[in-house]
Amino acid sequence: MNSNFTLAIHSLTLLALKPDSMSSSKAIAESACVHPVRIRNVLSLLRKHGFIESKEGTGGGFIFTLNPAKVTLWDIYKATSEGALQPKCPEANEECIVGANMKNVLFSIFIGAEEHLGEYLKKYTIKDVVEFVNNEPEKY
Repeated sequence: MNSNFTLAIHSLTLLALKPDSMSSSKAIAESACVHPVRIRNVLSLLRKHGFIESKEGTGGGFIFTLNPAKVTLWDIYKATSEGALQPKCPEANEECIVGANMKNVLFSIFIGAEEHLGEYLKKYTIKDVVEFVNNEPEKY
């Protein structure tokens, strides 16, 4: 899993807490303690997938355009990290039983892991994350 996923959840949660106002990439970056360019890359990805809209200029920024109760963490994962669990196997010796089969074996295992992850992440929405942030629950 990459940090884009975490930063996307952070950004959407912050935007969901301010449904009627625009937030700048600088403000979001300050909240996440990352460089604004890093946040702008994630926001660009979120805009591309229709989660947010942006407006340039004075009073501009980013706004969450979807219902937070309808956006699951799986939706965000698919937009930011899909395939992140796929094995990154170097070239292997095709004459070795392990080398010839490792990539396919790991691919099968990791795809299964991603499917299980998806089922789990579908249980949580941005609205849930907002509620967790507001209530500071002991365990999620």
